[in-house]
Amino acid sequence: MVKPPHLHVDYLSRRGHSRHQKSISGMTALRVPWLRDQARADQKGDNLWLYIVRRLLTLPLVLLAVTLMIFAMTQALSPYQRAVTYASNPLKLRDGDLETIIKQYGLDDPIHVQYFRWINNVAHGNLGWSETASMPVTEAFAKYLPATLELALFTLFVEVALAVWLGVVAATHQNRFIDHVLRILGIAGWSLPTYVVAIALLGILFGMFGLFPPGRLGLEASAVVNSVEFVRYTGMNIIDSILNGNAMVLGDALKHLFLPLLTISLVGGALILRVMRSSMLETLKTDYITTARSKGLTEKRVIRKHAFRNALISVMTIFGMTLASILGGSVVVETVFDYRGLGQWVATAATQLDFATIVGFCLFSGAIMVLANLLVDIMYAVIDPRIRL
Repeated sequence: MVKPPHLHVDYLSRRGHSRHQKSISGMTALRVPWLRDQARADQKGDNLWLYIVRRLLTLPLVLLAVTLMIFAMTQALSPYQRAVTYASNPLKLRDGDLETIIKQYGLDDPIHVQYFRWINNVAHGNLGWSETASMPVTEAFAKYLPATLELALFTLFVEVALAVWLGVVAATHQNRFIDHVLRILGIAGWSLPTYVVAIALLGILFGMFGLFPPGRLGLEASAVVNSVEFVRYTGMNIIDSILNGNAMVLGDALKHLFLPLLTISLVGGALILRVMRSSMLETLKTDYITTARSKGLTEKRVIRKHAFRNALISVMTIFGMTLASILGGSVVVETVFDYRGLGQWVATAATQLDFATIVGFCLFSGAIMVLANLLVDIMYAVIDPRIRL
């Protein structure tokens, strides 16, 4: 059936009109700046979320690989040593009870059967009995983690912020006096072992001048914290003292936190300073920075608007490593300063061959490392959109 001419013309005109409208709307979006910027922002946001979803989907596989590696290492232990990780109290650590545990949990079964049984216990929070802490491993984590978390939060803020700023200062004053001083400090801080810096600071600031004592709290502050009136919200002394409105405990907690914070910041911040300086110098030599300067932009605007963000990409990897190492427990720092966190607990457990604690800590450290890498990848994508493609 042939369409009447007037209907055919009307159809073609409507079709052409719709195409013309789409063309005009597309040209409008390209020519109007705020429409173009909005379209680009929407596309960037979608790409970022897709990238995050892809990374989250791979997270269970990575964690599974971590558990497989840790389980494979535990197979080097005898069934009696592995039976300790299944004991929930010290009364079960006798020889007769260990035989019962071996038979009950099938520690002489095929490896794949043992693995799935072990994963089931881990998923239910049964990590065994910690002889060092005289409590289940999960309860020991709840006891010691707030101290390490408190140290990590304040250290990361001071270390990263200060080191990044000093790296920018050194790069923007290349081959001047301040640059030479910061380079010497960076090399010295990164070259010295952590325990040397810790012992030196402890001997000078506390041993000679009586400042910044070791431990988490003094006797008077500990008595207040352990009293009925003081409410423990988080287990972190600084935050809890603020929430309770106790200035004495706050000052004492800051005084005891200073030396561990300073030690980690000097050693870890030295590397961040050097990397930030090198990255900033390399960024300042790129063509787009030269173009920005030729347009008449001030040096401060060039650095803050164009160079700083791109120079941060190299620092992100070190930030992830620092975060994972501190949250995993700064063993040397916590041991030297008698800072009772995860690091000191695990160091004591290692000397006493507390296998349940060591295995539980390996699981925790592996999970922290995986999550830190995920955070770094997301920060990469936020800073540099090319990574999302």
